[in-house]
Amino acid sequence: MQIGELARRTAVPARRLRYYEQQGLLSSGRSANGYRDYDPDAVQRVIQIHGLIDAGIPTAIIKDILPLLDGTGTIHVTGPAAELVAALEQHRAQLDARIQCIARNRDAITGYLDAIGASRR
Repeated sequence: MQIGELARRTAVPARRLRYYEQQGLLSSGRSANGYRDYDPDAVQRVIQIHGLIDAGIPTAIIKDILPLLDGTGTIHVTGPAAELVAALEQHRAQLDARIQCIARNRDAITGYLDAIGASRR
């Protein structure tokens, strides 16, 4: 299928599909006229990639995770993957730091709203 059809089936813009390809997350063949040609399995792969990106996982880590995924999104680890584990632990620590920052900002906003709400009563 061509890139437009893959974009339609996955609701992922063609520009993003080209980006996935540049990052080594997705591959395509080329038809005689030079257009990208994706096999039917690309639909599920794009959905997985898009879901992982939406979850905040960087493409460099996704590239390492994809070979471990089956079509259902279940990860099958056959042996130790020390580099992947280290990258995931580091990313999880970054997410924890961002969550703490967001929680502090939320609490500050709540405090401000409580303060102005109390003075308006």
